[in-house]
Amino acid sequence: MAGQIPDLIAEARTGTGKGAARQARRDGFVPGVVYGGDADPVSIQIPFNVLFKKLKDGRFLSTLFNLKVEGQEDVRVICRGVQRDVVKDLPTHIDLLRLRRTSKISLFIHVDFENEEEAPGIKKGGVLTVVRPEVELNVTAGDIPERLVVDLSGKDIGDTITISQIDLPAGAKPTIDRDFVIANLSAPSSLRSSDSDDEEGEAEVEATAEAAAEE
Repeated sequence: MAGQIPDLIAEARTGTGKGAARQARRDGFVPGVVYGGDADPVSIQIPFNVLFKKLKDGRFLSTLFNLKVEGQEDVRVICRGVQRDVVKDLPTHIDLLRLRRTSKISLFIHVDFENEEEAPGIKKGGVLTVVRPEVELNVTAGDIPERLVVDLSGKDIGDTITISQIDLPAGAKPTIDRDFVIANLSAPSSLRSSDSDDEEGEAEVEATAEAAAEE
């Protein structure tokens, strides 16, 4: 099931060329173009503050957006380039690619962990260490999952959760071609310290016994 695709609000931009682009920047916008999808390119402009915030939030180049332009039909797009000022490192132009519902793209999908109360290891005080809070998947644009779910039921201390243990949407495939770790369940630090002390005590007893035997 596809997840909620965030909106990207833009305006149609009249005029093309460097002059029109400079005017858009003076008016507080970042000029851009939407292309692909068997349709003519369309000139747009996005409020600078809106785009700057989304860039700071991260994953902008790997996020699918629902592009909304007044008077035009909504389209799904993904960013294929952000030009920046060489001195200030601020966005000066953006390129967006239209996608069909059947298009394949790579996106980072959030991982959620459920049923912690059903995990024996957590009941014992174990610590869940999340190695990958997001997983990059190659998915179909029309079937993007909102999240991936890890069921912690029955998980005990020492268990490791890998990508092969997660049910992926039909047609989705990790971009990493190996069974990588998502999370692991380890013993609490107090228990690890106790185990370490026990091992040291056993070693001392063995050493004493060996010394007595030699005498």
